[in-house]
Amino acid sequence: MPKVQVNAITMNYDQQGTGEPLILIPYLAADYACYAFQVAEYAKHFTCISVDLRGAGESDKPAGTYSTELFADDVAAFMQVLGVQQAHIVGLSLGAATGMWLAARYPDRVKSLSLHSAWPKTDPFLKAAVESWQVMAQGLLSVPEMVIRGIFLWCYTPELYAAKPEYIDALAAFVRGRPVKPLDAFTRQSQAVLAHDAEAQLGKIKAPTQITFGRHDLVTSIRFADPLKQNIQQAELVILRDVPTHPSMRRWMSLTRRPWIF
Repeated sequence: MPKVQVNAITMNYDQQGTGEPLILIPYLAADYACYAFQVAEYAKHFTCISVDLRGAGESDKPAGTYSTELFADDVAAFMQVLGVQQAHIVGLSLGAATGMWLAARYPDRVKSLSLHSAWPKTDPFLKAAVESWQVMAQGLLSVPEMVIRGIFLWCYTPELYAAKPEYIDALAAFVRGRPVKPLDAFTRQSQAVLAHDAEAQLGKIKAPTQITFGRHDLVTSIRFADPLKQNIQQAELVILRDVPTHPSMRRWMSLTRRPWIF
């Protein structure tokens, strides 16, 4: 995979397709490959640039305090190095939190914004969930196993586990096959999730914005829908009611084959 130097780190990315640039920002504990299903379709319409955030994948994992603001600064610097003046931005969960800051701080860089499973400010329930993942990762001494044994349970319904065990097994194999995230890097990234607060930034987002939530999602649930919709100027809200799991998974993949481009 190609790499570039930005903000004193080496940043890894994948590029596929042709057309207007579309930058995809991963969620917590994931690398660029988390968008493999979407990119297969998106690349027919866009130049898809999927990034590894600081602390993930094959990007550098320096010590220090990470924040969603810092991730946004990294992405903006990354765009500058690549010569991408403006792009469509897609982010899921941590990627969406990063996308908010990117659109607020660098409005001229963002042509459209797709926020999936986003939240404006970490609340006590989200904090408790993330802290449980931190404890589990330390106990298992493995970020991939924490994802499979911990985060999966927030992402997939009991019905899916019962009906499609081979699907869960395939996803687990995929997670285990990706570059292993060190525990300290996961801790720094997850602390950025805990500290996320973009409430005061929402009114600064000028780009047309799509906001999506899965109806059955609990961690980043529809409790965050109204604050985002009401405070982002050009926002459209979509609740994926037929999605049986977290909207990053399964049916969401088919429902979001193309990002919302205005």
